Amino acid sequence: MHTVKELTVKEEEVVQYFWEHGPLFVKQLVEMYPNPKPHFNTLSTYVRSLEEKGYLSHDVFGTTYRYFSIINEEEYRKGNLKSVVKKYFDNSYLSVVSSLIKDENISVDEIRKLLEEVESSDNKSSKV
Repeated sequence: MHTVKELTVKEEEVVQYFWEHGPLFVKQLVEMYPNPKPHFNTLSTYVRSLEEKGYLSHDVFGTTYRYFSIINEEEYRKGNLKSVVKKYFDNSYLSVVSSLIKDENISVDEIRKLLEEVESSDNKSSKV
């Protein structure tokens, strides 16, 4: 898994188009945006930043580039979650769960159900 570098809100918005639509030229990206459309140079700057951060790469077509994602959305989410757990919960997933229970975002019954699902999944994979 790639090391996930933090994205700005705008960069995350731009990379989402690549995850949903596959390889794109910046011109196509501009066309997909709702009105008022961002300027070509603005999106081009975000795309180059995403490439520098390791989210996108490109193929050369004559004098232009077609960009494509090299980190998928699931890898990004997992990396982002790890970053949040490390930054705000002292790298403890137990603290995350404890916080969710204390804040009543998740009930003890839901935790039990989740544990049952994980145990069931573990039992299936250990029989293979």
